[in-house]
Amino acid sequence: MTGLGRLERYVMGRMLAGVGAALAVISAVILLIQFVELSSQVGTRADVGASGIFALTLLRAPSLIQILLPFCFLFGGIGAFVGLNRKSELVAMRAAGVSAWRFILPSAALAAILGVLAVAVLNPFAAALNARFEAERARLMENYLGDRPQDVWIRQGDERTQIVIHAKDRETVAGAVVLKGVSVFIYEKTPRGAPEFRRRLEAAEARLMPGFWRLRDVREAGVGESSIRSESLSIRSTLDAEAAMERFASPEAIAFWRLPAAIRLTEQAGFSAAGYRLRFQQLLATPVLFAAMTVLAAAFSLRLVRLGGLAGLAGAGVALGFVMFFFNQFAGALAKADILPLFAAAWAPTLVALLAGVTLLCYTEDG
Repeated sequence: MTGLGRLERYVMGRMLAGVGAALAVISAVILLIQFVELSSQVGTRADVGASGIFALTLLRAPSLIQILLPFCFLFGGIGAFVGLNRKSELVAMRAAGVSAWRFILPSAALAAILGVLAVAVLNPFAAALNARFEAERARLMENYLGDRPQDVWIRQGDERTQIVIHAKDRETVAGAVVLKGVSVFIYEKTPRGAPEFRRRLEAAEARLMPGFWRLRDVREAGVGESSIRSESLSIRSTLDAEAAMERFASPEAIAFWRLPAAIRLTEQAGFSAAGYRLRFQQLLATPVLFAAMTVLAAAFSLRLVRLGGLAGLAGAGVALGFVMFFFNQFAGALAKADILPLFAAAWAPTLVALLAGVTLLCYTEDG
């Protein structure tokens, strides 16, 4: 940033102030809505006060704010550039022969850098807080839910063995995953790659330890063999506690840095990792999306005030932002249904937004 002129730094500062203001407003709205929603969901069913509800709200808010960050750059950028336009600062810049590209491109580059920080830092932080939110909400709702069993299915494996684990309930004790009422089905792959059933284990409890499952009160039986009882038994596991909990979480709840491992483990277990791959590509596209929103904000804000229609054009930019959001969701749904390639679904909305902004900016600036 040291190589930038005073003009570029001034515009970037105004854009950052606009993005900060938009972030503050959106965060306040999210906190208010989440507080009201959690008050109706948890507060009326569990013995928890306003402070407890607010603590839950703070745990949940970062993951929701992350989803709406592109709007912060769009709304904040529009507010910043419209403010510069209304004060005739943009007119003075362009009258002095300064091209709009000179102060827009550094702002877009700064948005892309902030996008990298959002993916690398904010996303893992939000995912960790969201996991705590889910665990705390489940704890508070235990009595209301009547401790109803929750069926759990986990599948793990490698090139030779596939293991399917079914449990009637699960819990987390001191950070360890504990399953209750466990049935373990062990398969071995034939030379042709087809799974062949080998043995079944029934256990009262299964606790995930580093590198293995420790079963308690076990009954084991192979094909055509009588059952054998034992107090405890260990079977190898390719999962750790965090990876096991991720099997119960949506792709949005997994941190960016753990997504490659989640993809690998899911595919090793024989499941489709399409949701994880889509989420990973969407996060990779985030810096470009932030830059695209900044370019769009500038493109919808450069019209001269004396020509009129600036407010309508800025409103059209806001409306286009909502269209891009729903387009992104629609493309993701098509990818999950195997109608659209994952890469195209993740990058198409971002590239469309960027190309639309650049096209409109070229038309406005260069005619």
